[in-house]
Amino acid sequence: MRDVFIIGAGMIRFGKYADETVRTMAERTVHLALEDAGLDKRDLQAAFFSNTFWGMYTNQHSIRGQVVLRGLGIDKIPATNVENACAGASTALHLAYMGVRAEMFDVALAIGSEKITSPNKLQALQAYASCMDMENFQSHVQMILEIGNSFAIDLPPDDSAPGQGRSIFMDAYAMGARWHMHRFGSTQRQLAVISAKNHFHGSLNPLAQYQQPMTVDQVLADPPVAYPLTRAMCAPVGDGAAAAIVCSAGFLNKLNGARPVKILASVLGQGADRDLDGVDIGERLSKKAYEITGLGPDDIDLAELHDATAYGELHQTEVMGFCTPGEGGPFAESGATKIGGKKPINTSWGLECRGHPIGASGLAQIFELVAQLRGEAGKRQVEGARTALAENGGGNIGLEEAAMCIHILQKL
Repeated sequence: MRDVFIIGAGMIRFGKYADETVRTMAERTVHLALEDAGLDKRDLQAAFFSNTFWGMYTNQHSIRGQVVLRGLGIDKIPATNVENACAGASTALHLAYMGVRAEMFDVALAIGSEKITSPNKLQALQAYASCMDMENFQSHVQMILEIGNSFAIDLPPDDSAPGQGRSIFMDAYAMGARWHMHRFGSTQRQLAVISAKNHFHGSLNPLAQYQQPMTVDQVLADPPVAYPLTRAMCAPVGDGAAAAIVCSAGFLNKLNGARPVKILASVLGQGADRDLDGVDIGERLSKKAYEITGLGPDDIDLAELHDATAYGELHQTEVMGFCTPGEGGPFAESGATKIGGKKPINTSWGLECRGHPIGASGLAQIFELVAQLRGEAGKRQVEGARTALAENGGGNIGLEEAAMCIHILQKL
């Protein structure tokens, strides 16, 4: 089994693009990744294309990747379409990694492109719901709401009912946050600290969808979504694309001027039935990634964690082993997760400011970590960064993510 390296990464700014399509965003991003790697499109030997909603919006099903690649003049190579909800792009990278590692090819492209904004807001909300078990959707939603209302915490009288102009995933995250408040005594203000930190990171990044810093009090004063979450704590709807090119050591040795980052581990898994106190999918998969690399949480210099809400970051900080269970809130309050802190998290700006075009989000995390490990992150640069972790969750079944992918990367 061969070592695998990232030699190119590309990303467009996530945002709301009325005049762009899944295809045009992907085309721009592939060009960026090829330029970054110093390759020609004819060098690519395989491609993995991540997208979730294109078929729902415009009926482009089945051959999405082939449609994009053919428009770029890339044909003949094997193209695999990947759909894994919010974990689709990291899954595409995992498959590219596995193909190179297994010696099926020497260089491969992973690309994710998603357009979610629509004049029909209901269409977007219905699309998000498809990332759950649709045959059991009503019973699943009822379970989330009943659990979320069962904890011994005070709920504001204006806490709105589900489906009031928001994704049902916000209710799932709110349920998890309420459990954490009940179980460990975490607070809404701690979630606001996490969100304000990510808005500060976003203010340093020209590719962020939101680039305005916010104070903790401003986050708390933002319109409520589902208690304890306010709007600023939640990822905005957005469009975008991101890509990475991976290769073998033999291919790398033929290149001049490459700036490679090594993939130490790539782990993919699905959720399991459990209660809220059971072993989380993130805990299971991060332990596996640590075992593969021989590293532990203390060896990780920075991380990109899936923060569709601020609670997502708090939760993943704990299950990745960066702090003990229940301490995610105080850990953030200490400044540990801010650039310059002990364990910088979501230096990219996180989903809360980057936006969340779900078929592209996982590779946007990789784009940031590659920049950090190359020392090319500008004002966001984490000094001395050598080893980084990306965690990308997708969908929801039961009480946890339906899918998750974890990558550990290292500077050469």
